[in-house]
Amino acid sequence: MTAVTRSAPDRLLAVLAAFDHGHTALSLSGISRRAGLSLTTTHRLVGALTAWGALERDADGTYHVGLRLWELAALAPRGLALRQVALPYLEDLYEATHENVQLAVRDGSEVVYIEWLSGRSAVGVHIRVGARWPLHATGVGLALLAHETAGFQQHYCAGPLASFTPYTVTDPAGLRRSLAEVRRTGAAVSRRQVTDDALSVAAPVRGASGQVVAAVSVVVPEADAQVPVLVPAVRLAARGISRALGWQPGPDDGTGGAA
Repeated sequence: MTAVTRSAPDRLLAVLAAFDHGHTALSLSGISRRAGLSLTTTHRLVGALTAWGALERDADGTYHVGLRLWELAALAPRGLALRQVALPYLEDLYEATHENVQLAVRDGSEVVYIEWLSGRSAVGVHIRVGARWPLHATGVGLALLAHETAGFQQHYCAGPLASFTPYTVTDPAGLRRSLAEVRRTGAAVSRRQVTDDALSVAAPVRGASGQVVAAVSVVVPEADAQVPVLVPAVRLAARGISRALGWQPGPDDGTGGAA
Protein backbone atom coordinates (compact mmCIF):
# COMPACT_ATOMS: atom_id res chain seq x y z
CA MET A 1 0.00 0.00 0.00
CA THR A 2 1.46 3.38 -0.96
CA ALA A 3 1.46 6.48 1.19
CA VAL A 4 -1.07 8.08 -1.20
CA THR A 5 -3.72 5.42 -0.54
CA ARG A 6 -3.24 5.25 3.22
CA SER A 7 -5.90 6.73 5.45
CA ALA A 8 -4.95 9.34 8.04
CA PRO A 9 -5.15 6.82 10.93
CA ASP A 10 -2.97 4.38 8.98
CA ARG A 11 -0.31 7.05 8.48
CA LEU A 12 -0.41 8.01 12.14
CA LEU A 13 -0.04 4.40 13.24
CA ALA A 14 2.79 3.88 10.76
CA VAL A 15 4.74 6.64 12.51
CA LEU A 16 4.29 4.95 15.90
CA ALA A 17 5.07 1.52 14.42
CA ALA A 18 8.42 2.85 13.21
CA PHE A 19 9.62 2.41 16.79
CA ASP A 20 10.42 -1.06 18.10
CA HIS A 21 12.96 -2.71 20.41
CA GLY A 22 15.63 -2.38 17.76
CA HIS A 23 14.75 1.23 16.97
CA THR A 24 13.96 3.06 20.20
CA ALA A 25 15.43 6.38 19.05
CA LEU A 26 14.89 7.75 15.54
CA SER A 27 15.54 10.93 13.63
CA LEU A 28 12.76 12.49 11.59
CA SER A 29 14.24 11.02 8.40
CA GLY A 30 14.53 7.65 10.09
CA ILE A 31 10.86 7.71 11.05
CA SER A 32 9.97 8.76 7.50
CA ARG A 33 11.96 5.89 6.02
CA ARG A 34 10.66 3.21 8.36
CA ALA A 35 7.06 4.42 8.13
CA GLY A 36 7.19 4.64 4.34
CA LEU A 37 5.96 8.23 4.35
CA SER A 38 7.20 11.42 2.78
CA LEU A 39 9.31 13.69 4.95
CA THR A 40 6.65 16.40 4.79
CA THR A 41 3.88 14.08 5.98
CA THR A 42 6.14 12.62 8.66
CA HIS A 43 7.07 16.08 9.94
CA ARG A 44 3.40 17.01 10.29
CA LEU A 45 2.38 13.79 12.04
CA VAL A 46 5.41 13.72 14.32
CA GLY A 47 4.68 17.30 15.32
CA ALA A 48 1.13 16.41 16.29
CA LEU A 49 2.20 13.30 18.20
CA THR A 50 4.92 15.23 20.03
CA ALA A 51 2.52 17.99 21.02
CA TRP A 52 0.13 15.37 22.42
CA GLY A 53 2.91 13.52 24.27
CA ALA A 54 2.99 10.28 22.29
CA LEU A 55 6.52 11.14 21.16
CA GLU A 56 9.30 13.10 22.85
CA ARG A 57 12.12 14.99 21.13
CA ASP A 58 15.67 15.28 22.48
CA ALA A 59 17.80 18.38 22.12
CA ASP A 60 19.63 16.78 19.18
CA GLY A 61 16.37 16.18 17.30
CA THR A 62 16.06 12.47 18.11
CA TYR A 63 12.58 11.14 18.87
CA HIS A 64 11.50 8.54 21.43
CA VAL A 65 8.18 7.06 22.49
CA GLY A 66 6.59 9.44 24.97
CA LEU A 67 5.24 8.89 28.45
CA ARG A 68 1.67 9.64 27.30
CA LEU A 69 1.61 6.22 25.62
CA TRP A 70 2.87 4.64 28.84
CA GLU A 71 -0.02 6.27 30.69
CA LEU A 72 -2.47 4.77 28.22
CA ALA A 73 -0.79 1.36 28.35
CA ALA A 74 -1.21 1.36 32.12
CA LEU A 75 -4.98 1.22 31.56
CA ALA A 76 -4.78 -2.05 29.62
CA PRO A 77 -6.24 -4.87 31.77
CA ARG A 78 -3.71 -7.33 30.29
CA GLY A 79 -0.76 -4.98 30.86
CA LEU A 80 0.31 -3.16 33.99
CA ALA A 81 -2.91 -3.93 35.85
CA LEU A 82 -2.33 -7.67 35.45
CA ARG A 83 1.35 -7.25 36.25
CA GLN A 84 0.58 -5.48 39.53
CA VAL A 85 -1.72 -8.28 40.66
CA ALA A 86 0.75 -10.98 39.63
CA LEU A 87 3.98 -9.45 40.90
CA PRO A 88 3.87 -10.76 44.52
CA TYR A 89 3.38 -14.32 43.26
CA LEU A 90 6.11 -13.92 40.65
CA GLU A 91 8.45 -12.68 43.35
CA ASP A 92 7.60 -15.70 45.52
CA LEU A 93 8.36 -18.01 42.59
CA TYR A 94 11.65 -16.23 41.98
CA GLU A 95 12.64 -16.54 45.65
CA ALA A 96 11.88 -20.27 45.50
CA THR A 97 13.96 -20.85 42.35
CA HIS A 98 16.29 -17.87 41.76
CA GLU A 99 15.74 -18.47 38.06
CA ASN A 100 14.03 -16.52 35.28
CA VAL A 101 10.35 -15.95 36.10
CA GLN A 102 8.04 -14.63 33.39
CA LEU A 103 4.47 -13.49 32.87
CA ALA A 104 3.00 -13.36 29.37
CA VAL A 105 -0.27 -12.86 27.51
CA ARG A 106 -1.37 -13.89 24.01
CA ASP A 107 -1.62 -11.38 21.21
CA GLY A 108 -2.72 -13.09 18.02
CA SER A 109 -0.31 -15.94 17.25
CA GLU A 110 2.37 -14.64 19.60
CA VAL A 111 3.08 -14.29 23.29
CA VAL A 112 3.96 -10.88 24.70
CA TYR A 113 5.98 -10.78 27.90
CA ILE A 114 4.66 -8.23 30.37
CA GLU A 115 6.95 -9.05 33.31
CA TRP A 116 10.31 -10.75 33.78
CA LEU A 117 12.34 -11.34 36.94
CA SER A 118 15.89 -12.66 36.69
CA GLY A 119 19.00 -13.11 38.82
CA ARG A 120 22.65 -12.76 37.84
CA SER A 121 23.17 -16.52 37.90
CA ALA A 122 20.00 -17.41 35.96
CA VAL A 123 20.29 -19.04 32.54
CA GLY A 124 20.44 -16.54 29.68
CA VAL A 125 17.18 -16.03 27.79
CA HIS A 126 16.15 -13.98 24.77
CA ILE A 127 13.39 -12.30 26.74
CA ARG A 128 12.59 -8.74 27.78
CA VAL A 129 9.39 -6.98 28.73
CA GLY A 130 7.48 -6.38 25.51
CA ALA A 131 9.25 -9.17 23.61
CA ARG A 132 7.20 -11.37 21.30
CA TRP A 133 7.66 -15.05 20.40
CA PRO A 134 5.54 -17.57 18.52
CA LEU A 135 3.16 -19.48 20.76
CA HIS A 136 4.54 -22.96 19.99
CA ALA A 137 8.15 -22.14 20.87
CA THR A 138 7.78 -21.15 24.53
CA GLY A 139 6.36 -22.64 27.70
CA VAL A 140 4.01 -19.72 28.29
CA GLY A 141 2.93 -19.91 24.65
CA LEU A 142 2.07 -23.60 24.94
CA ALA A 143 0.13 -22.97 28.15
CA LEU A 144 -1.89 -20.27 26.40
CA LEU A 145 -2.37 -22.10 23.12
CA ALA A 146 -3.54 -25.27 24.88
CA HIS A 147 -6.53 -23.40 26.28
CA GLU A 148 -7.60 -21.65 23.10
CA THR A 149 -10.56 -22.84 21.03
CA ALA A 150 -10.21 -25.93 18.88
CA GLY A 151 -10.60 -23.77 15.78
CA PHE A 152 -7.79 -21.44 16.79
CA GLN A 153 -5.51 -24.37 17.60
CA GLN A 154 -6.27 -26.04 14.27
CA HIS A 155 -5.52 -22.83 12.38
CA TYR A 156 -2.28 -22.28 14.30
CA CYS A 157 -1.03 -25.84 13.87
CA ALA A 158 -1.73 -25.66 10.13
CA GLY A 159 0.36 -22.53 9.70
CA PRO A 160 4.14 -22.29 9.39
CA LEU A 161 5.83 -23.21 12.69
CA ALA A 162 9.11 -21.31 13.00
CA SER A 163 12.18 -23.21 14.19
CA PHE A 164 14.81 -21.70 16.50
CA THR A 165 16.82 -24.79 17.51
CA PRO A 166 16.95 -28.38 16.26
CA TYR A 167 14.54 -29.21 19.10
CA THR A 168 11.78 -26.72 18.27
CA VAL A 169 8.52 -28.57 17.64
CA THR A 170 7.54 -27.82 14.04
CA ASP A 171 5.41 -30.91 13.40
CA PRO A 172 1.67 -30.15 13.70
CA ALA A 173 0.86 -33.59 15.07
CA GLY A 174 3.62 -33.28 17.67
CA LEU A 175 2.38 -29.84 18.68
CA ARG A 176 -1.18 -31.12 19.09
CA ARG A 177 0.12 -33.91 21.35
CA SER A 178 1.99 -31.33 23.44
CA LEU A 179 -1.14 -29.23 23.82
CA ALA A 180 -3.16 -32.25 24.93
CA GLU A 181 -0.50 -32.99 27.56
CA VAL A 182 -0.68 -29.40 28.83
CA ARG A 183 -4.44 -29.67 29.27
CA ARG A 184 -4.06 -33.03 31.04
CA THR A 185 -1.36 -31.95 33.51
CA GLY A 186 -2.10 -28.25 33.90
CA ALA A 187 1.48 -27.34 33.00
CA ALA A 188 3.62 -26.94 29.89
CA VAL A 189 7.21 -28.15 29.70
CA SER A 190 9.19 -26.64 26.84
CA ARG A 191 12.64 -28.15 26.34
CA ARG A 192 15.35 -26.41 24.29
CA GLN A 193 12.81 -24.77 22.01
CA VAL A 194 14.30 -21.27 21.74
CA THR A 195 17.82 -21.90 23.08
CA ASP A 196 19.31 -25.35 23.38
CA ASP A 197 20.40 -24.89 26.99
CA ALA A 198 17.10 -23.87 28.60
CA LEU A 199 13.93 -25.52 29.83
CA SER A 200 10.69 -23.72 30.64
CA VAL A 201 7.84 -24.84 32.88
CA ALA A 202 4.64 -22.80 32.53
CA ALA A 203 1.08 -22.82 33.81
CA PRO A 204 -2.07 -20.94 32.77
CA VAL A 205 -3.52 -18.03 34.73
CA ARG A 206 -7.31 -17.70 34.81
CA GLY A 207 -9.47 -14.63 35.17
CA ALA A 208 -12.63 -14.29 37.22
CA SER A 209 -14.72 -16.07 34.56
CA GLY A 210 -12.33 -19.03 34.47
CA GLN A 211 -10.96 -18.15 31.04
CA VAL A 212 -7.19 -18.36 30.64
CA VAL A 213 -5.87 -14.79 30.42
CA ALA A 214 -2.13 -15.20 30.90
CA ALA A 215 0.61 -17.70 31.70
CA VAL A 216 3.45 -17.76 34.20
CA SER A 217 6.71 -19.66 33.76
CA VAL A 218 10.14 -20.33 35.16
CA VAL A 219 13.10 -20.92 32.85
CA VAL A 220 16.06 -22.98 34.11
CA PRO A 221 19.19 -24.62 32.67
CA GLU A 222 18.06 -27.72 30.80
CA ALA A 223 20.99 -29.80 32.02
CA ASP A 224 19.94 -29.87 35.68
CA ALA A 225 16.24 -29.03 35.49
CA GLN A 226 14.14 -30.72 38.17
CA VAL A 227 10.80 -30.74 36.40
CA PRO A 228 8.86 -32.67 39.13
CA VAL A 229 9.83 -29.92 41.59
CA LEU A 230 9.24 -27.00 39.25
CA VAL A 231 5.77 -28.03 38.02
CA PRO A 232 3.96 -27.72 41.38
CA ALA A 233 5.81 -24.47 42.17
CA VAL A 234 4.77 -22.86 38.90
CA ARG A 235 1.21 -24.16 39.16
CA LEU A 236 0.99 -22.75 42.70
CA ALA A 237 2.06 -19.32 41.47
CA ALA A 238 -0.44 -19.45 38.60
CA ARG A 239 -3.22 -20.51 40.96
CA GLY A 240 -2.37 -17.66 43.35
CA ILE A 241 -2.53 -15.09 40.55
CA SER A 242 -5.78 -16.60 39.32
CA ARG A 243 -7.39 -16.33 42.74
CA ALA A 244 -6.17 -12.74 43.05
CA LEU A 245 -7.92 -12.02 39.74
CA GLY A 246 -11.17 -13.39 41.14
CA TRP A 247 -11.10 -16.98 39.90
CA GLN A 248 -12.89 -19.44 42.16
CA PRO A 249 -11.93 -23.06 41.46
CA GLY A 250 -14.80 -25.52 41.35
CA PRO A 251 -14.95 -28.88 43.12
CA ASP A 252 -13.45 -30.64 40.09
CA ASP A 253 -10.42 -28.32 39.85
CA GLY A 254 -7.71 -30.50 41.28
CA THR A 255 -4.14 -31.02 40.22
CA GLY A 256 -4.91 -31.79 36.57
CA GLY A 257 -5.93 -29.14 34.10
CA ALA A 258 -6.59 -26.40 36.63
CA ALA A 259 -4.33 -23.44 37.05
